[in-house]
Amino acid sequence: MFKNLVIPNFLDDANETEIIPIFSVSDDENDQNIKDDIPSELPILALKNTVLFPGVVIPITVGRSRSVKAVNQAFESDKLIAVFSQKDITIEDPTESDLYNIGAVARIIKILKMPDGSTTAILQGRQRCELINLLTIDPYLKGNISQLPMNKNKSLEFKATISSIKDMAKRIIDLSPHIPSDAAIMLNNITNDGFLLNFIASNLNVSVSEKQEILEIKDIVEKANKILAKINSELQLVEVKGQIESKVRGDIERQQRDYFLNQQLKTIQDELGQNPQTEQIEELELRAKDKKWPEAAAKHFEKQLAKVKRINPQMAEYSVSMAHLELMLDLPWEIYTEDNFDLKSVKKVLDDDHYGLEDVKERILEHLAVLKLKGDMKAPILLLVGPPGVGKTSLGKSVANALKRKFIRMSLGGLHDESEIRGHRKTYIGAMPGRILQSIKKAQSSNPVFILDEIDKIGKDFRGDPSSALLEVLDPEQNTTFYDNYLELDYDLSKILFIATANSLNSIQPALLDRMEIIQISGYSSEEKIEIAKKHLIPKQLKAHGLKSSHIRLNKKVLLKLVREYTKESGVRSLDREIAGVMRNIAKKIAFEEKYNPSISEEDLVDILGPYKFPPDRYAKISNPGVAVGLAWTRVGGDILFIESSLSKGKSKLTLTGNLGDVMKESATTALSYIKANADKIGIDQSKLDNYDIHLHVPQGAIPKDGPSAGITMMSSIVSALTGEKIKSGLAMSGEITLRGKVLPVGGIKEKVLAAKRSGLKTIILCKENEKDIKKINPNFIKEMNFVFVDQMSEVLDTVLGIKMK
Repeated sequence: MFKNLVIPNFLDDANETEIIPIFSVSDDENDQNIKDDIPSELPILALKNTVLFPGVVIPITVGRSRSVKAVNQAFESDKLIAVFSQKDITIEDPTESDLYNIGAVARIIKILKMPDGSTTAILQGRQRCELINLLTIDPYLKGNISQLPMNKNKSLEFKATISSIKDMAKRIIDLSPHIPSDAAIMLNNITNDGFLLNFIASNLNVSVSEKQEILEIKDIVEKANKILAKINSELQLVEVKGQIESKVRGDIERQQRDYFLNQQLKTIQDELGQNPQTEQIEELELRAKDKKWPEAAAKHFEKQLAKVKRINPQMAEYSVSMAHLELMLDLPWEIYTEDNFDLKSVKKVLDDDHYGLEDVKERILEHLAVLKLKGDMKAPILLLVGPPGVGKTSLGKSVANALKRKFIRMSLGGLHDESEIRGHRKTYIGAMPGRILQSIKKAQSSNPVFILDEIDKIGKDFRGDPSSALLEVLDPEQNTTFYDNYLELDYDLSKILFIATANSLNSIQPALLDRMEIIQISGYSSEEKIEIAKKHLIPKQLKAHGLKSSHIRLNKKVLLKLVREYTKESGVRSLDREIAGVMRNIAKKIAFEEKYNPSISEEDLVDILGPYKFPPDRYAKISNPGVAVGLAWTRVGGDILFIESSLSKGKSKLTLTGNLGDVMKESATTALSYIKANADKIGIDQSKLDNYDIHLHVPQGAIPKDGPSAGITMMSSIVSALTGEKIKSGLAMSGEITLRGKVLPVGGIKEKVLAAKRSGLKTIILCKENEKDIKKINPNFIKEMNFVFVDQMSEVLDTVLGIKMK
């Protein structure tokens, strides 16, 4: 606003490319003498880029032929001309429809011939007018007009509005350094309210259409309110702009001040011989002199150090390069801890820390034995796979303690960014090395025990695939030259004992899986859990709750009740929490000085922890035909599931429910096809198969289920429903079936057997080829269980229903 109050050199053409409003207070659009002086027919001047308001003086550069003729004709007669703005500025020869119908009668003050040959007319608005119609187009536009006088208003509200407009205009002038200071004086000298509004409207920083909208307003109060809203918006814009400019100016001044002060400080320090950068570089050189590292690392360090000496310390690159050099010095390039080769001592530490897990312990001892004999050997890459809570992660710490190595744990769960493994390039702001090197730097050893926890839960997105980055880390043939993007050098990881943990192999990339030695860790039996509780969990919780062994005693019966009725898991985490609940109860009684019996009974357990969470022997009895008990493997261990079949009148349709996967649905279809093909041998009436629909359901429908191991269970359930015979109680089964009636082996046997034992099931039907898996289970854990190994479906039906196929 008011940014062009001073008249500059007049410009070219009649496009009015720059409009210069000039201050004038001598004219009043409501002057009573004006109406009589203005004829009803006047030449018309079309404006492209502005709107002329009554009382306002503006210069117009006239270039179009018709416009020049109209101006000359008007100037030679009575110096009056009607001025209307164009709706579309691209039209060169406008007609009546191309013009706004409201404009202003103007008096031509002067016509100037410019040096470049163009014509400039100085116009002063006199009175608002309306275009009735065009009379002629050639040689210039001429039309009928009618005058539109503006009403007056002397109300207090209107005066307040005028005062606010004037104050805001002055505020804009004060905040805008490019507006001449004389503008404020001009505003103070304006006494006519109508002209003040026209003058402000002419100088508003708005579009032609918005100015035209203001010109067309008939009521002066409405016009004042419209202008108040526009000038208020402009004031807010100017204030925000001023704040931004002030902040930017302040930031620039502060940066300049800091720069000058730093330069002065540097000069003073140079004079005194106290340059801190020089001291830092000397310290790095001194550390590098005693550093044990590969020759390639030493050369790279010297090269980077020479580069740093040439960099201005004020530059961002200086701090990045210094951080890189410090990382090189902090890494334990050739620092190794000495292994404990007392294998008996190692075995004792492993046995004391973890009950069971014999396969893992044996593999660690084998590695140490070879290392002791050979002296140098690439470390194995172990993958411990098993359900949660069986001690996979804590085993890594135990191995580190046994070997007397440093211990590192890195959680990979939810990792999506490849740079977390390989590091970021130094060029990025906030760049840092990958977590592999960060962990090694923290451990200060190049042969730690490194746990890669939850490797099966690595993610993948647009930032890269961390699994692919781990291929180099976990390949014994490649990890001697592991390349970190930030370090920009090869680092030897071959002496590190990597132990990865996972709950399942399904989500691990096959190429990554191929690089690791897989060790399956099954869930614990009830007997194992009781031993773990005695040796580890109870002592740990006693210490955690500030109790002594004399404060509480848990006998084997109580622990067995805890395991079977309050937990249902392969590991011992839930058991640990339940024991902690008992400890808290005892700690509370001691704190309140209550009397209690330290020997916790089974009844006390119910009082402390509440009723049982998992009813015992819930699968032991089957009361209806069509119900069979199967065994399932999950990521958290083994489980038991019912399979139910029922018949209804229909046409041999098979309905499957229970959130079953495709493989499980195919198993049910295969089972029914076998039954139909062998109905006579089984003793099922063919008409029953033809006239009844079969509905097979697996309860707990919210849980997805899949896999082929329920094949023989589904067949037994369907045959039981068709024959009306109940399946024997206390019996569970697992095995895949073929159309030929062959029973095939399945996996997860130990987990399934332990789940059956937890549920009170004594007889297990399995494929003959799974007999080898039973032999791997500790005989003491399954001595009360009976295993039936079968090869054909006929043997299954004989065992569960007593049906002998013909």
